[in-house]
Amino acid sequence: MYKFLSSLSVLVVACVTTFSANAQEIKGDAKAGEKKIAMCIGCHGIKGYQASFPEVHKVPMISGQSAGYIMAALNAYKKGERKHPTMRGIADSLNEQDIADVAAYYAASGVVEGAAAPVKAVDGNAKAMALVAKGNCASCHGENFSQPIDPSYPKIAGQHSDYLFVALKAYKAEGGAVVGRGNAIMAGIAKQFSNAELKELANYMGSLPSELKTVPQNRFK
Repeated sequence: MYKFLSSLSVLVVACVTTFSANAQEIKGDAKAGEKKIAMCIGCHGIKGYQASFPEVHKVPMISGQSAGYIMAALNAYKKGERKHPTMRGIADSLNEQDIADVAAYYAASGVVEGAAAPVKAVDGNAKAMALVAKGNCASCHGENFSQPIDPSYPKIAGQHSDYLFVALKAYKAEGGAVVGRGNAIMAGIAKQFSNAELKELANYMGSLPSELKTVPQNRFK
């Protein structure tokens, strides 16, 4: 376990350094991003909307998400590190400035000025807390799971639990054409758990107070 956590720390530092260097190159413009989200709102602008392929789950809430994470995720789809045909098609249609602008828009969308997140997440049941400790989730995502140590990591508190479960399983998938996520840190963590344990973990995270939300577009209200 110590060797795994030591390796994890090295990977975290390497990933943070790489992302930070790239993040300084392009600045996102939220106002410009508002004009570039036409392909996003059909799924992410409808409360409770469910994806049906390759697995049924609620699409993630991305309003209020970290801009750095949205950029990292879109680039991962673009590179094929995340296997999802629809999202890869959308990411492929965006250049680096588009990605930065869309990320800036969603990071600001629905944010309430002065709203304070809890310092530490409330405890769940004993099983869930044992899984959180085993995965050392707070070391990257923060004690309230809404303040990640690096902007390329997601806020996960209060995210749809069925989406979190599918995402966690995807890190365990290897060689799939339409399912899978290539991330050495998360793959190492997710593979420690059975799918039943990942579901327990996702249910706990999904039950927490969240900075994330779905902000319906006028045409969908």
